[in-house]
Formats: sequence, structure tokens, C-alpha cells
Amino acid sequence: PFNGRSGCMHCGHCMYFGCEVGAKSSTLAAMIPLAEATGRCEIRDRSAVFRIETDASGRAREVLYYDKDGNEQGQLAKAVIVSANGAETPRLLFLSASERHPDGLANSSGFVGRNLMLNAHGLVNGVFEHQLNDYKSVQVSKIIHDFYENDESRGFYGGGGIDARPLFSATPIFHSILGMPPDVPKWGKAWKDAFAHNFTRQMSIVASTTSLAMDRNNVTLDPKNTDQWGRPSLRTTYRDHDDDLSLGRFGVGKCEELMDAAGAQEQWAFAVTPSTGGAHLLGTARMGDDPASSVVDPYHRSHDVPNLFICDGSSLVTSGRGQPTMTIMALAFRAAEHIAAAAKANQI
Repeated sequence: PFNGRSGCMHCGHCMYFGCEVGAKSSTLAAMIPLAEATGRCEIRDRSAVFRIETDASGRAREVLYYDKDGNEQGQLAKAVIVSANGAETPRLLFLSASERHPDGLANSSGFVGRNLMLNAHGLVNGVFEHQLNDYKSVQVSKIIHDFYENDESRGFYGGGGIDARPLFSATPIFHSILGMPPDVPKWGKAWKDAFAHNFTRQMSIVASTTSLAMDRNNVTLDPKNTDQWGRPSLRTTYRDHDDDLSLGRFGVGKCEELMDAAGAQEQWAFAVTPSTGGAHLLGTARMGDDPASSVVDPYHRSHDVPNLFICDGSSLVTSGRGQPTMTIMALAFRAAEHIAAAAKANQI
């Protein structure tokens, strides 16, 4: 138990699900209750922001949004923090274009929406003789950093870490759909027998690799499609660098070597193919010292709008060669300290 939250009960449903006892250190369980307890935080759930308004001086003045009933609302603000991640953040900045900000809010550099990175991965599954029960307890553990640094002898740029995580063993349903060997039928007795045998004996090894920041990879507004509120949909354009794909195949090879060394009786890898999407959306409002080539400064303050802050994966200038969440959280805590200090100094 920690900080009023229960200890882990090792149910194994951490991935893709909330934690029913609050042990998982998600924002929902670990941070929002603390914020609400101060009496200075109000959560307006099921709302959708469609625009950030600025005043005559170019400062963020009001956030316009649709509430849970679809009614248009406005919230005046001394400062605005956008934390919608690498796709929805640039979308909102584009939707907030004005006469002063014709190319989108905070976009005088032209770098909003550019350099999208999806954080590539390679995956190998293996089945072992004895039961591993790998679906139980916490599901993520970085096991190797041996290939994290760039090595020119490989013939391509990049590096990454290797995780042991039962990606396709976390739940029976997920495993039965995506975690079965490719030669097993999709239904019937043979499928049931393989599922019953493999579920407790299977594990995954994942190579988390570099995604290079490329100007051709970006988020823009779709010229035709809209969402339920009539806002232009976001559109992503993405093509992996050849080195990203080569590194992914290299990582898969190392995962296969690990499976062999560990004694897997059977293993299979997912083909490393060009990315068509992902959960890690990085780089589209990049951090930097130069306002001409970045969107926010080293403390996540917009170069163009002094009371606008962007705190999410969009500020990252590299993909980080692994899961980015802890880095994003650390940067958010750091930004919060600077925002508070600036507020006390009447600089916001």
C-alpha cells in the first residue's frame, strides 16, 4: 500500500485496463485524487475543447469547449496547459488559428504537427515447457540495454532496449485473438487445445527501437472529414525511415536469440513492416531554445504565447528508444514547478 492506494493484487490486468484497487500508478489513481483533494481542481469529464482564444496582446484568454451534453462553453484562464499528446495537441493548435496566429496557435516556427514519431517495436512470442504464469502481476520489465547505443557497425542508425512483457498473454481474450502461433487454426478443438496449453506457458519479448524525426511525418487537419462536433478530423502522414525498419529487424533477431537461450520450445516473430499507427505519438510541438525551429522552450512554455504551456509527448525531439511515459511524466512535474514559480513571480 502507498499514499492511500492499495497494494498490487497481481491480477495481471495492468495493460489496457484501469486498476480496480488503485495500485497501478496511473494519472487516474495517483494524481487526479490528490489534485481534487486540494479543492482547487475541477474535472469536467466528457468535454471536448475546440478552440483556445487569444486576446489583443496575443495571450491565451479563454478555452472554448463542448460539455458532456454538447453545449458550447467557455472558460477564462490566466494560463492554459495543453496535454493532449502528439496528435490531438497539434490538432487543437491548428483549430485555434487566428489573424495573429494564421498558421495555428504557437506556430510561428511552422513546426506544429511536424516530425511525428511513433516509437517502433519488434515482437517475438515463445512457448516453454513449464508454466510461466507470465500473465500475473506487473507486465513490464526492461531486461536489456545492451543495444541502446548507436553502433555504426550494424549498418544503420539507432538503438533500443528489450522488454520482457506478456503483451499477448495479459488476458485470455487478447491472447486467444492475437497471441496464438500462426499455424494454429482460428477456431475449433485444435485452437482450444493450443490455447489451453499455451496461455500459462507463453511469454513475449519486445524490442523497443528508435523512430527518427522526419519532416515528412506529420499531423495536419483533414480537409474533408469531421468529428461528431463538426471539428476537422486530424490526419497523419507517416513513413518510417529505412534505418528504423532495419533496426526493428535487428531487435527481433536479438529477441529470437534470447528465446533460444531461454529454451523456448516454439517461437514466432511478427514481421517488421512499415508503421500504420501507434500509441506513442511524439515530436509534433518540439522543445528547443530557438523560436524559429521549435514550439516550446525548455520549460514547455510556448515561444509565441507566454501563458500557453504544452506538456505531453509532442515536446520530445527524439523517440527515446523505449516507452516514453515516464519521461513525459518527469518533464510534466518539472514543467509544473517552473509554471508555479513563474506564477508566483507574476510572469504569467
